[in-house]
Amino acid sequence: MRAACLFAALIASLASAQEPQKADGIPYEVRHVQGNVYMFASTLGNIAIQVGKDPGHDGVLLVDTGPAQLRNTILAELRKLSSEPVRFMIVTGPDADHNGSNEALLKPMSGPRGFQTQPEVALFAQDNVLQRFTRDGSGVSSAAWPTLTFLDEKSFAFNGEAIQIIAEKNAHTDGDSIVLFRGSNVIAAGDVFLTTGYPVVDLKRGGSIQGEIAALNHILDLTVPRSMQEGGTMVIPGHGRLCDEADVTDYRDMLTIIRDRVQDMLRKGKTLEEVQAARLSRDYDRRYSTSAWTGDMLVEAVYRSLKTK
Repeated sequence: MRAACLFAALIASLASAQEPQKADGIPYEVRHVQGNVYMFASTLGNIAIQVGKDPGHDGVLLVDTGPAQLRNTILAELRKLSSEPVRFMIVTGPDADHNGSNEALLKPMSGPRGFQTQPEVALFAQDNVLQRFTRDGSGVSSAAWPTLTFLDEKSFAFNGEAIQIIAEKNAHTDGDSIVLFRGSNVIAAGDVFLTTGYPVVDLKRGGSIQGEIAALNHILDLTVPRSMQEGGTMVIPGHGRLCDEADVTDYRDMLTIIRDRVQDMLRKGKTLEEVQAARLSRDYDRRYSTSAWTGDMLVEAVYRSLKTK
């Protein structure tokens, strides 16, 4: 009887669930994660939003600013969550889908009679992000560059909780960061962790397979499940659904298994062609391989990363 009631409740909840909103045909939703943290999730990537509960004294903090084509929608959704200005932004890496709205959000906003309603915003990023923007001809406008950088870690308090920005060097790229909201018990992981595909180990921009696995292990060091390895610390991936420790563990294990398979063949003196012919990611490809970053592309990146090391 109880099972039947639970099943009926589940069906009712599914029936009442709202369809995702759309902006320019792109589905998105805003959901409360826990504590002070919300998540703007779209098919183009995720943004973590921290808001305060003391009007006039707190503000808004963003982890990543999203792609340029969604900037107006992001700004509109921020205003629904808080009337306070954006005071801090943190960029988790150099990719355009994570920093495309930097310039729009950094720009001061004026109210009636020219009074400035948006104070100066601090934009944090690992130092290699700024170096890449200024050195590599990335095409990112100087108005969108980070205003404050760090090498290993940056900690500060905002909206009544401690925030830690931690560099995860040489993972997806050489400028990755994760952000821990200690009071809310939430981690924003950037592109170190995805649920929509394999991690992109970008060798040209300083990424490495060993750094990627080390970053995932570090996230697991910081997460604490509530019960039976579920719940507790929530993890916002760079792309995909909201997760907890168990999800990150599965992802770390998948990547470690593929790394170990490639490493074993390297030790046997196998060439890249032989490694690729062995289809070492085949049992995970249905879940994680995409047209933009296939299992074969990951295996090649792992091979070259291990061989270089």
